[in-house]
Amino acid sequence: MRLILQALVLGAALLLALAAAPGREPGAALVELSGEAFGSRWGVRLLGDARVARALGPELQGILDAVDAQMSTWRADSQLSRFNALRDSGWFAVDRDLLRVLRAALDVHALSGGALDPTVGPLVALWGFGPGPARIVPPADGELALALARVGVGELAIRDEPPALRKARADLALDLSAVAKGFAVDALALRLEEGGIERFLVEVGGELRARGEGPGGGPWRVGIERPAPGASRVAWQLGLADAALATSGDYRHYLEAHGRRLAHVIDPRTGRPVTHGVVSVSVLAGEALQADAWATALLVLGLEEGAALAEREGLAVLFVRDRDGRIETVTTGAFERKLLP
Repeated sequence: MRLILQALVLGAALLLALAAAPGREPGAALVELSGEAFGSRWGVRLLGDARVARALGPELQGILDAVDAQMSTWRADSQLSRFNALRDSGWFAVDRDLLRVLRAALDVHALSGGALDPTVGPLVALWGFGPGPARIVPPADGELALALARVGVGELAIRDEPPALRKARADLALDLSAVAKGFAVDALALRLEEGGIERFLVEVGGELRARGEGPGGGPWRVGIERPAPGASRVAWQLGLADAALATSGDYRHYLEAHGRRLAHVIDPRTGRPVTHGVVSVSVLAGEALQADAWATALLVLGLEEGAALAEREGLAVLFVRDRDGRIETVTTGAFERKLLP
């Protein structure tokens, strides 16, 4: 069972590999923990007491398993899938973590004019990017119209005490894939901090969060992959300290139809895959949940609209656009200052 994200993250295998640096102070062990989660890999590199750190490994895996059990659309028994399958308008009890992730998505939905929409589930399924069968041809206009009619945050009600969701129409379906991995990264980081670990780099499928200095001092050195099919290659490096990084891209998961490559990133406002040429967006933020949500929203919006929103909201963003095979980048000032030579 796995959680597949609507916005795939770039460079998952490379980001932690760049973190090592020669030299570290005596007494600080560099410990590596790893495992499987959400159909991908997770990893932690930390400096601290090796015995304490390794004892946390099973607990970290348990945290990720719990997120999967709550928010996966690929598990019929997850809380989210059971809510989606519900065909009445009664309140459905959910965990507080699921509610927190949903509210974060709704906040970015409002600020982005609907570019991120947690009710996008029917469109994800229609285009064959969900747990159902893959499509061979794009959906007909009539199919698209029917799916779009099922999308809308106004059809969803939220209750905080006790935490629960309610749908106004029976066929409403949520998809938190664009934000769940970011939340999982934050959850691991919080547990490490509670365990007294003050220097670490957490990665879940490419989403990152760092605290303190890396080996040898200075920020953790991480890389962002050049968006191109085939073998991974780092194109940009930056220093990450007390911050999170999320990258959303459209080039590893797509539908080939009539000689065209249709991205898996769907604009919930139109119901169709994006076509503006922006192939990846990387966002720096204090929390991975926020970085994850904004990376998806800005990828949907594209360069012009997305860059304007990023500047207005004070976001640290790297946009990568492919113009007929020529890669162009645009960064906000806050992101530019983090790039390494």
